[in-house]
Amino acid sequence: MAVQSLFPILLTRDLAGLVRFYENALGATVVYRFGEGGEDDYVSLQLGETSLGIGRDLDALPPSVGDRAALWFYVDDVDATYDAWLAAGGHAEQPPADMPWGERVAQVRDPGGNLVNLGAEAPAAGSSATADA
Repeated sequence: MAVQSLFPILLTRDLAGLVRFYENALGATVVYRFGEGGEDDYVSLQLGETSLGIGRDLDALPPSVGDRAALWFYVDDVDATYDAWLAAGGHAEQPPADMPWGERVAQVRDPGGNLVNLGAEAPAAGSSATADA
């Protein structure tokens, strides 16, 4: 037995809103919808070669405290994606910064509170990327 693919599924009480957010923030496109009664219960999004599922959270219990998982998106330009993320209604956790392992990374949250890392190979020394304070 071998795993052939993997994609995350986020749960939210505002399915339509979270789908719109990922469409606006990362250019996601809806490739599949399922629902009954005229309302979506599950939506699959395509982001480049990656898929992200978003399902309606029907649980009456309050969300658990703390992060149970985080998403990691490799993007072409961390700074531009970070700005687009915030403009679309996302929240900042850590602004873009060059990491010692050779990547530029920002940490953000979507409107549903999910923790997301935006990463890319760190720009070469002397490039036009903004310097960290």
